[in-house]
Amino acid sequence: MRLVLVGPPGAGKGTQAEIVAGELGVPKISTGDIFRANVSGGTQLGLEAKRYMDAGDLVPDEVTNKMVAERLAAEDAAGGFLLDGYPRNTEQAEVLDRMLEAQGRALDLALELTVDDDEVVRRLSGRRVSKSTGKVYHLEFDPPPDPDSDDLYQRSDDQPETIKNRLKVYAEQTAPIVGYYAERGKLVRIDAVGGVDAVTERAMSAIRADAE
Repeated sequence: MRLVLVGPPGAGKGTQAEIVAGELGVPKISTGDIFRANVSGGTQLGLEAKRYMDAGDLVPDEVTNKMVAERLAAEDAAGGFLLDGYPRNTEQAEVLDRMLEAQGRALDLALELTVDDDEVVRRLSGRRVSKSTGKVYHLEFDPPPDPDSDDLYQRSDDQPETIKNRLKVYAEQTAPIVGYYAERGKLVRIDAVGGVDAVTERAMSAIRADAE
């Protein structure tokens, strides 16, 4: 299976990407992993990407697309893959289709994890991090031993106003790819509210139904 996983911040993409890819026996591929591998490996693309990142700029689509193309051509992705964090816009989605077409392949499905904005704010704003251990807690789902401890802090990107801005950016930049895949009959929406296992089962059921 060749899959793309999309969804807003806080939808659980990272967790579900790992589990679903493991269930299918295909590599989970994220742009973050690709960037780190190229930068640490000192590849030409990695050096180019590092130049932008060191300057605090976004890595251009052209560089990102080349890295993704190389990763998808790797032997372990021959039998399928799950992309997490790419494509981020419709231009990248079109490039991905052309990449796969050039390899004689095509995307099977785009899985959209759906969750409303209020739930995203509840999930992310409740996170707290221990200064001493780095462990991440959640005031509601995984409470720390002492919620009032001075050892705990809230990351700046987990503050409600910042989360709302992240959701706005997602809606403007990434959500349009949902329409792109819907128009092509490749979009499946997965309710991402509930336990991890329940969400995974919904995703796997959708994948199995498409394969039949």
